[in-house]
Amino acid sequence: MTEPDLNLLIALDALLAETSVAGAARRLGLSASAMSRTLGRLRAVTGDPLLVRAGRGMVLTPYAGEIRARTQRTVAEARAVLRPAASELNLATLDRTFTLRANDGFVEAFGALLIAAAATAPHVRLRFAPKPEKSPRYLREGLADLEIGVAEAMGPEIRLQTLFRDRFVGVVRKNHPLALEPKVTASLYASFGHVVASRRGRIAGPVDEALAELGLTRKIAAAVPSFPAALAVAQASDLVALLPASFLINQPVITIMGEQGSLCLFELPVKTPGITVSQMWHPRSEVDPAHRWLRQMVLRVCRQQLPE
Repeated sequence: MTEPDLNLLIALDALLAETSVAGAARRLGLSASAMSRTLGRLRAVTGDPLLVRAGRGMVLTPYAGEIRARTQRTVAEARAVLRPAASELNLATLDRTFTLRANDGFVEAFGALLIAAAATAPHVRLRFAPKPEKSPRYLREGLADLEIGVAEAMGPEIRLQTLFRDRFVGVVRKNHPLALEPKVTASLYASFGHVVASRRGRIAGPVDEALAELGLTRKIAAAVPSFPAALAVAQASDLVALLPASFLINQPVITIMGEQGSLCLFELPVKTPGITVSQMWHPRSEVDPAHRWLRQMVLRVCRQQLPE
C-alpha cells in the first residue's frame, strides 16, 4: 500500500478554510493552476470532490465539511510537533515523574537531599527504582530517566556525566576491637570476620586480591545483597563491613579512636581501585529542558556532599 503524501494535508487545510482555489493558492504562495492540480490529487486520494461550483463561488461537499475541523487540528498539531523544542522551563508548573535507577546505598545517602532539592518544582515526583542489574535497556526503552552508578557496558550511545569519586572504607560498630586500635594494619584487618555486599552474591573482590599480594586472606562470614544490609550486620556483630564512603555521609560515624557516634570508620590498610559514580541518560532526553534540570539538580546535590 502506497503511503499518502502528507504534504497534501497543508493544501487540504487551506482549501477547506478558504473554500476557494484562488484563496488557497494565495495563502500558500502558489499559482492558481498549481493549486488546481493539487485539488485534483486530493479528490483522487479522498474519493470526494471536496469543493464544487455554486454560482460564481465554490462550496464544501458534506464530506469536506465533516473533516474541516479535524483537518485544521491535525495540521496545527503537526506544526507544533515540528517547532523547536521549548528552551524555557517553568518549574512552578512542571508536572513530571522522573525515574532514577540507583542502588540502595545511593538512595540512602542522597535520596532525601534530592527530594528536598526537587521541592523547587512542586509538581515533580522522584521515583527511585531498584537496580538489580546494570542494563541500558531501561534507558533505551524509556523506562528510566537516569541510571546512577558505575558505567559498565551501557552502550556507545548512552550519555554519562561523573557525579563524584568514591572509595571503599572499613566500618565496624562502636566499641569493636578495631575501634580501639590507633591504626588498622593489613594483618589485623584480615584477622576479623567480614560481611560483604553483592547483588550477585560475589564473595571475593579487589580487597582480597590486595591482601593476597601480602600473603593474607580474610574470612568472609556473610554476603548480603545491599550496603544497608551490610551496615546493619556490622552494627549488630563483630563483623567488619566494606562500604563506599559516600554511603556513610548521613550516618553517625566516627574515625578510629573517636568518642562520638555509633559507627567506626577507618581507611583500608590496602590499596583498592577508586570508584567513579556517574549519571547516565539516553540521547532522546539530551535537550529536554526538564531532563536537563533534573541532571543539573542531581549533579549539584552530589557535588555539594562530595566535592571533587
